[in-house]
Amino acid sequence: MQRLWKRKDLLGCADLEAKEIMTVLEQADTFKEISTREIKKVPTLRGKTIINLFHEPSTRTRASFEIAGKRLSADVVNVAASGSSVAKGETLLDMARTLEAMAPDVVVVRHASSGAPHALASVLACSVINAGDGAHEHPTQALLDCYTIRGHTGRLEGLKVAIVGDIAHSRVARSNIYAMRALGMRPVVCGPPTLLPVGIEALGAESTPVVEEAVAGADVIMVLRVQRERQGEAFFPSVREYSRFWCLTLERVRLAKPEVLILHPGPINRGVEIAPEVADGPFSLILEQVANGVAVRMALLYLFAGGRRDAAAD
Repeated sequence: MQRLWKRKDLLGCADLEAKEIMTVLEQADTFKEISTREIKKVPTLRGKTIINLFHEPSTRTRASFEIAGKRLSADVVNVAASGSSVAKGETLLDMARTLEAMAPDVVVVRHASSGAPHALASVLACSVINAGDGAHEHPTQALLDCYTIRGHTGRLEGLKVAIVGDIAHSRVARSNIYAMRALGMRPVVCGPPTLLPVGIEALGAESTPVVEEAVAGADVIMVLRVQRERQGEAFFPSVREYSRFWCLTLERVRLAKPEVLILHPGPINRGVEIAPEVADGPFSLILEQVANGVAVRMALLYLFAGGRRDAAAD
């Protein structure tokens, strides 16, 4: 598989081909079992250095990358903006050059500014993985979402996926639309009209402001959080109104396929975008997404840091 991976960086899903996505998903299959062992570690990336450069708050993604690197025996260094020289006025690029002088193999970056990982990739010799940039993309989340769906359905092509919530500010939605279209899936986005970007259909997704239309006959429903931290103004009158019209309730779930899969990238706001009984229900894969995120990020670190092809057997 490694010989099929020729990219220096993972900056988004917009230009990923189906065969590249499947390379990551199949590689993740070889690493998933490691997390079930009593000793959750293999020497695959011993001697490699991973730097997690997180300039935005993160629990799942940051911890997932750290665990992924450590389970592969890499040296993992976490750098947060509040504890770095950025707080003293150093620019992101100057800090990146400083880190590169320490010879890392991979830099994982999350930043509030769209395009920040691209800027870093243009000056760094090592690989750069985008862990979320502004409202642009979050490619590793999309890959783990596709991995989770594939694990339950055995296929991806032809599946209808309803993506409900704050589409306008969601990097998760964008990356998923790109990845799902590449894999032959049918994404349908839904949310308040003010949170549905003009021209979203150009990305390959259908669009509707009516939840019932979006989830009808869906194989998968992906719920997104309303990202108030990225909103400079009010996009709907109240949380109560949002919950009334767009919250994923049991009644709305029943409009989908009988074995529908429920996904959410987290963190969730219970009772706002998803009802508690749905989040904790039998079709919810929210915690499985978290577990699968470790396997998928292990696969990516392996592909970018040049691990041995027989690593999972060690």
